[in-house]
Amino acid sequence: MRSESGERSRTAEPTRGRASVTADMPDGLRAITADPAGAVIGLDFDGTLSPIVADPAAARIHPDGPAVLTRLGALVGAVVIVTGRPAAVAVEYGSLSKVPGLVVLGHYGLERWEAGTLSAPPVHPGLSRVRTALVPLVSGVPGAMIEDKERAVAVHTRQTADPQAALDALREPVAKLAAEAGLAVEPGKFVLELRPQGMDKGVALSAFLRERQARSVLFAGDDLGDLAAFAAVRASGLPGVTVFSGSSEIVVEADIVVNGPEGVMWLLTSIADSIEV
Repeated sequence: MRSESGERSRTAEPTRGRASVTADMPDGLRAITADPAGAVIGLDFDGTLSPIVADPAAARIHPDGPAVLTRLGALVGAVVIVTGRPAAVAVEYGSLSKVPGLVVLGHYGLERWEAGTLSAPPVHPGLSRVRTALVPLVSGVPGAMIEDKERAVAVHTRQTADPQAALDALREPVAKLAAEAGLAVEPGKFVLELRPQGMDKGVALSAFLRERQARSVLFAGDDLGDLAAFAAVRASGLPGVTVFSGSSEIVVEADIVVNGPEGVMWLLTSIADSIEV
């Protein structure tokens, strides 16, 4: 896996005892630990804070997540979760309601949860049509399932006999339905999500960085939808670092690669340890 500069991405491995940001880590990490008040820590949810599971409703944050984020939230300028899930669902599944200063941008930034208050636009009218049309389409693919997110609808193939073949078979008809309803299709790991156009994780993260007048930024993600946020980190002009929560299903460019949510927990803990030194 290679970074945009062509150098091999750094792989961070968990270690026992107190973790630390080392000299061979990217400049963005050193900027975060040197000036934590100006740092924004951005995180995806599924596959980054929570392990990927067959049933999306069964996803829960890594056991260390609430404590790690609570600790980090008290040290940096802001912790923001940018997720395709509804914001309130991410808060619930992550047990995150008490993380200091946490902001959750749900539906790729359409929703915002902050200090217990949720703000969101009206539901796109095309979603009602899509919900009805998807039922007969998906029922013809054994094991495929529909996840209704209220402001988006996702089709999952992870539980089919051949998830990639099922996804490929559904890709064109789902795209046609989305176009007819005025929606965008967001592809992911064995999922096709139909959602309103004009917003993605990069747009959401960029706006948040401007709002908070960030001086450094980290974003960690694991899926295709996170690539826009990685691009936003690079385009921000800030000292920044992109973190890929590793998976064999896709390959992306990132500054650091960690081994799933366990590795993300280690990295966030190492940042907190280094700030407190």
